Amino acid sequence: MTQKQTGRPSASPHTKAPKQKKGVPTTAQQTIPYKQMLKDGVCQVGEKLFTKSIAYEDINYQLAQADDQSAIFDGYCAFLNSFDPTLPFQLSFINHRSRPDSQYTVTLPMQNDAYNGVRQEFADMLENQIAKSNNGIVRTKLITFNVTADDLKSARPRLERVEADICSNFKKLGVQSRPLSGLERLEVLHGQLHPGGTEPFQFAWDMIPKTGLTTKDFIAPSGFDFRYSRMFRVGETWGAASYLQIMASELSDKLLAELLELDAEMTVTMHIQTVDQSKAIKTIKAKVSDIDKMKVEEQKKAVRSGYDMEILPPDLVTFSQDAKTLLTDLQSRNERMFLLTFLIVNTAPTRRELDNDIFTVGGIVQKYNCVLKRLDFQQEQALLSSLCLGSNTIEIQRGMTTSSTAIFIPFLTQELRMEGEAIYYGLNALSHNIIMANRKKLKNPNGLFLGVPGSGKSFAAKRELVNVFLATTDKIIIVDPMGEYSPLVRRLGGQVVEIAPNSPHHINPMDLDVNLDDDVSPISLKCDFILSLMELVVGGKDGLQPVERTVIDRCTRIVYRDYLNDPEHTPMPTLQDLYDLLCKQSETEAARLATALEIYVSGSLNIFNYQTNVDYQHARVVCLDLKKLGAGLRTIAMHIMQDLVNAQVSVNFSHGIATWCYFDEFHVLLKDPLTASYCVTIWKMLRKKGCVPSALTQNVKDLLASREIENIFENSDFMVLLSQAQGDRAILAKQLGISPHQLSYVTHSNSGEGLLFYGNTTIPFIDRFPQNTELYRIMTTRPEDRKNDTAQ
Repeated sequence: MTQKQTGRPSASPHTKAPKQKKGVPTTAQQTIPYKQMLKDGVCQVGEKLFTKSIAYEDINYQLAQADDQSAIFDGYCAFLNSFDPTLPFQLSFINHRSRPDSQYTVTLPMQNDAYNGVRQEFADMLENQIAKSNNGIVRTKLITFNVTADDLKSARPRLERVEADICSNFKKLGVQSRPLSGLERLEVLHGQLHPGGTEPFQFAWDMIPKTGLTTKDFIAPSGFDFRYSRMFRVGETWGAASYLQIMASELSDKLLAELLELDAEMTVTMHIQTVDQSKAIKTIKAKVSDIDKMKVEEQKKAVRSGYDMEILPPDLVTFSQDAKTLLTDLQSRNERMFLLTFLIVNTAPTRRELDNDIFTVGGIVQKYNCVLKRLDFQQEQALLSSLCLGSNTIEIQRGMTTSSTAIFIPFLTQELRMEGEAIYYGLNALSHNIIMANRKKLKNPNGLFLGVPGSGKSFAAKRELVNVFLATTDKIIIVDPMGEYSPLVRRLGGQVVEIAPNSPHHINPMDLDVNLDDDVSPISLKCDFILSLMELVVGGKDGLQPVERTVIDRCTRIVYRDYLNDPEHTPMPTLQDLYDLLCKQSETEAARLATALEIYVSGSLNIFNYQTNVDYQHARVVCLDLKKLGAGLRTIAMHIMQDLVNAQVSVNFSHGIATWCYFDEFHVLLKDPLTASYCVTIWKMLRKKGCVPSALTQNVKDLLASREIENIFENSDFMVLLSQAQGDRAILAKQLGISPHQLSYVTHSNSGEGLLFYGNTTIPFIDRFPQNTELYRIMTTRPEDRKNDTAQ
């Protein structure tokens, strides 16, 4: 083969090109098979051949339920059938190693505060997790289509029409897509021609007139070397091109997925050409006739030889059945015929690494009864055919029906890696890429952390909390019934408010802020809160009676009358004032209510009968610690804390500050119908006040105990599912439409493993937080970890 090894030409437009034989390129630039690339993404490949490329994103096919997978498959078949014989197209799957300085990074700059220790630990953890994300492999998926036209002017409208049709068909599949500009196409080509990500792509359109160079000069490698029969060199990198020989009568939809999940640089290319339906049927009929003729000849031989004429060669019988089945599919089913060229180009820094990658790819395809064949003496043609230009010079084609072509379904699992104030949620269990998401960008940022004890739900919430503290300026409020968050909050300089009989901290449940501009009047919302609080106080199976609710509503409005008239000089009412007012009412129901409230006013449970003496405005993190409360008072305390959280969120919102709220042991609030109803009301209101609320619970059944409580479940676009009990798994599978494959990630899974729901995206995740850190020691609740920490 002719060697084409050259350095990049001088930027001078007056440099003379070396003499060459006609049709034989002598420079790397001349080897690249296109004439011109335009700003709008149109590329002229040949005299009358013009192409465009569309990039598209992933959808969750591998994790979907069987019915959903069938629907996606059928939709993809319809997508393939939309291409007519005059419109060949190319599917490109590019695994490219990006340069270290262009890889995804998360920065947590050091601050002039006391938290640089934990900030550095968290930054190191993120850096290590990003390093595990497939070693910087970037996966790009493109479809390149071409049209034949006399000139650019007539080609453009046809390309735009096809582009609109493809994007529309992608949209029907739920796939996000966008056409590539000329600059983006050049960047993709530059990546393909510079494996290893060692050389940056530096190009702008205004550089062409300034330098006199062409677009090829900015993407060409230092040289090509095609002297080898079974491999090539591009720059300093070794490469080899192969094609997929399909031996299997039935293919698996996992073949392409396994290839694309490899941690190696490679380009998988499928050139697909639709065959005219009438021509395809005519060809298959001719084949059937030929096979029938061969069968007759074999039967004649059998008669002459004296053995049974029904005994035919097995291959002939198989070919006959396959041909007739194919003819039936083309005539009576929605199947079309395609010609497929399946190319795989591997690149690596050394020949040893290249051989290892090819061996791995060969093992994968062999598992699915296919063979990886090296393209001997066609390495140059295969490499150029793998570039996303829509040009194919490899004449090895396999006839495939629509469904057999669609089995190479180009969808795996969605990724979630956002920029800006994104929070870390672990690694994608399928692709091993880091998961970074911003809940504020969801339509409804309400969140749930669900898992059995020991599954890691509190740790997951704490990890998110720390990330929020370090990456944003938002405020954080925690309702902590078990006292698990106090060490972490103190380390972050927050305020721990202990609600206990001997605590110096006091919270007045009657607090009312009249200065807030709320959708609901403060007094009306307060009446709802007092009603639900008295429901807990009175207790009983039947709850509050209608007359009792009327008395409570009347007394609540009266007790605030003086304060509302002159809030600056009138003290805030307390439970004592409500109790005194109930005692003055004439109804016997009022006396019953006052008696029930007495223990919380002058009895042993009077911890909430004081004016508030806690200033939570100056701390970024506030933890309401209820650990020292008895079980009987804890439910009432959590209910009061929820009302307090709502008030503080409103105050922060009025100052333009977002608030993250965490309610641990949330199922405690859902046991009583009236308390649950108030929770639903608050849950809906928090979202409108720039709040990102999260509930942690181990009891999914409680979340779905009533239609009203179920609203909390349905109004949460963010969910972290960790290991679930068997009964809860069945409920979740039905409620969320979780496939058996997805359910396996929350079945007897280890701590820190589960499913992440972010809007319409579902991702299995794994989080292995480094244990030899200060953060881990103050976040973990595992007894063995605390024991080891104490021993040290």
